Amino acid sequence: MPFSDLPPILGEALSERGYAAPTPVQAAVLEPQAHGRDLIVSAQTGSGKTVAFGLAMAGDILENGRLPAPAWPLALVIAPTRELALQVSQELSWLYGKANARIATCVGGMNAAKERRALSYGAQIVVGTPGRLRDHLERGALDLSSLKAVVLDEADEMLDMGFREDLEEILDATPAERRTLLFSATMPQPIVALARRYQRDALRISTVSEERGHGDISYQAMAVAPADIENAVVNLLRFHEAETAMLFCATRDNVRHLHASLVERGFTAVALSGEHSQNERNQALQALRDQRARVCVATDVAARGIDLPSLSLVVHVEIPRDAETLQHRSGRTGRAGKKGTAVLIVPYPRRRRVEGMLRGARIPAEWVSPPSADDIRRADSARLLDALLAPVELTDQDNELAAQLLAQRSPQEIAAALVHAHRARLPEPEDLLGSDAPQEPRGPRAGFEESAWFRLNVGRNQNAEPRWILPLLCRRGHVSRNEIGAIRMAANETLFEVPGALAARFLDAVRRTAGEDDDVEITPVDGKPRDEARRHRRDNARPVHAPKPYRAHTARGGEGGNEFRGGGKAKPWGAKPGGGKKAAWHKKPGKGK
Repeated sequence: MPFSDLPPILGEALSERGYAAPTPVQAAVLEPQAHGRDLIVSAQTGSGKTVAFGLAMAGDILENGRLPAPAWPLALVIAPTRELALQVSQELSWLYGKANARIATCVGGMNAAKERRALSYGAQIVVGTPGRLRDHLERGALDLSSLKAVVLDEADEMLDMGFREDLEEILDATPAERRTLLFSATMPQPIVALARRYQRDALRISTVSEERGHGDISYQAMAVAPADIENAVVNLLRFHEAETAMLFCATRDNVRHLHASLVERGFTAVALSGEHSQNERNQALQALRDQRARVCVATDVAARGIDLPSLSLVVHVEIPRDAETLQHRSGRTGRAGKKGTAVLIVPYPRRRRVEGMLRGARIPAEWVSPPSADDIRRADSARLLDALLAPVELTDQDNELAAQLLAQRSPQEIAAALVHAHRARLPEPEDLLGSDAPQEPRGPRAGFEESAWFRLNVGRNQNAEPRWILPLLCRRGHVSRNEIGAIRMAANETLFEVPGALAARFLDAVRRTAGEDDDVEITPVDGKPRDEARRHRRDNARPVHAPKPYRAHTARGGEGGNEFRGGGKAKPWGAKPGGGKKAAWHKKPGKGK
C-alpha cells in the first residue's frame, strides 16, 4: 500500500517529514493480507519499524480517520529501554499529531507520580518499559481493558534482559481480542514460544536477508596488541573524524576509564552506562544531537534503542559476547538509508574466536590494519585542503583581514600558520605496536619457516614449567599460543621461537611490558640454538637413579624443611601468569553495565 492510500492525517504527517515511499518493512505491514492480523516481524534496527507499527495499528485505533477522545488506552507499545521508549513516543507524536493524539510515556527513572497523573487524564496511546508499566498496572493507575493493539518492540532484547514475567503479567491483563504486533531483529525459541502463547494465526514478515550483515553497514576488524586497544581507538576516531561515533565497552568501569582518557586527549565525548541518571543520559544524548559532543562511550544496555541520525561509526572496543550483540551494537549506524562503518578491535589472542563468530553469523568483515599516525596525518591534510579550497562567500571584513595579514607576512608564512593552528586543535595520533604485523590468518604452524629465537632467564631449577611459561610469553609479547613455536627448557634458561615476521613486534611488546614481571628477562638469541642446548639440559638434569641427599627432619618452615622442598622460593615471576594485567580491557564483563 503506498502512503497515498493511508488515512489523510497520517499521509500528511509522513509527507511533512519527507517520507516519499515506504521502506520494505513499512510496505510489508501495509499489505492487504496483514490487515487486522497478529504480526511477527523480523526487521533490522534502523529499518523504519517504529513508523511501520505506527501505521499497522492505525486501523485498530482510528475511527473515521481520527482518534476518539482520550480515555483508557487504545494502543500499548512496550520497549526494552527508556531511550527506545522515549524515541518511540516522539515518533508516534508526530505521526499521530494531526489526529490530536495524547501519548503517555511510562519509563523507569522518570517521575512515577507525573506518569500516573498523565494516565488519569486519559491517553489513546501508552508507551513504556516493562517494569514501569507493570508497576502502574499493579497500582491500578493503568487500565488495559479497552486496549485494541499491543506492540512488543525489540522483543528479543526484552527477553534477554529478563522481562519475561513483566511481559506476561501485562499481556494477561489485556483483552483476549486485542491485536498483537511483535517486532524483533531475531527469532530465537523464547520469542517463538511467547508468540505461540499470546498471538492468534500470526502472519510472519521478514525483511532480514540471509546475510546477517546490514546492507548499509561496512564491517571491519583489526587485530591489535592488547596493550594497544586504547591507542587503536584514538587512531580510529582521528582517522575517520566521524560526525558522531559510538564506542562500546563491556562494563561501566571501562566506560568511565575510556571516557576520561578521551576527554583528557581532547575529544568531545559523553558517557552512557548504568551509573548515570536519566537526566544525565538525556543531557548526553542532547549534546550528541547538538554536535556539542561527537563521541559516545557506552555499555550495551545503556545504548539500546538510541537513534542518532548523524551516527556513522561504531567501534566495538571490547568484543561482543555473541553475534546478536554484535548486530544490535552495529545497528546503531547505517540507518534510514545512510551508510555506516562498524569496526571490531580484536586483541591478537582472540582473533580466531572473532573469525568464528563472524562466519557463524554470516557477517562479511574485512580485516584491516589500524590506522597509523602517518595515515592520520595524510587524512588530516586531505581534509584541510578540501575545507580551504572549497568555494566560500567572503565578506568585506574577511578580505580586509586577509590584506592585513599579507601586509605583515608572506603567503607561505600565513598558510603554514593556518596549518599549524588547525593541527594544534586536533588530538595527537598514537604510535602502535607492530603496525606492520601481517593481518592474514595463519595455519597452526605456518610462519615458522624463518623463525627467531629468544631466551627466558628461568629454567627447570627455578621450577619453570611449560604450562606457566606459555601464558607468560603470550601476555608479555602480545601473541597467541599458536604464535609460539618450539620451547626448549634447560636447567637455568628456556629457549623458545616465534615466527620471524613477528619477531620485531614481539620484542617491542616485551620491552613495553617489562615491568609486569620484574624477575623475568626475555632477550633475543643470535641465530638458531644448536642441538647442544638439548644435551646441556640433559646433562644438568638430576639422574633419576641418584639418591636423595640426607636432610634432618626439622619442622616444616624450618631451615631443613625449606631446603628439602626446593628452597621454598616463590616462582621467579611471582603469581601465575594471568595476574598483574594492568589494562582494564582484560577484565571480564560483570554485572555493572
